[in-house]
Amino acid sequence: MAKGLPATGDQRRTQLLRGVLDLCLLSLIAERPRYGFEFVAALADNGLDLVSEGSIYPLLTRLEREGLVSSYRAPSAGGGAPRKYYRLTEAGSIELASGRAVWHAFSGRVGWILTATEPTGGSAP
Repeated sequence: MAKGLPATGDQRRTQLLRGVLDLCLLSLIAERPRYGFEFVAALADNGLDLVSEGSIYPLLTRLEREGLVSSYRAPSAGGGAPRKYYRLTEAGSIELASGRAVWHAFSGRVGWILTATEPTGGSAP
């Protein structure tokens, strides 16, 4: 749960995030290869603390199945079991660029509507 927000705020944030979580993961992977828990930590560090590992792994599996990411195993820094890291494919880079363009256009228009419109005080009949 998000800290300090009412339940309806959490629901709205969850719905908004659901539509762009794949792009967030692709963007994080573009920065550098990552393993599961690193995604959760990076999202939380950026204020998206509604995401758990349990929701990340199915999405990573789908992205891999679609050819947008590939995975490899590497030893754990702490000497534990090897970790599965994800890296962007060429198709993933193209999808990320396209998704970013769509997001910027969409969020810009929504932002304009939410900030540029004023309540009239009237109500619809």
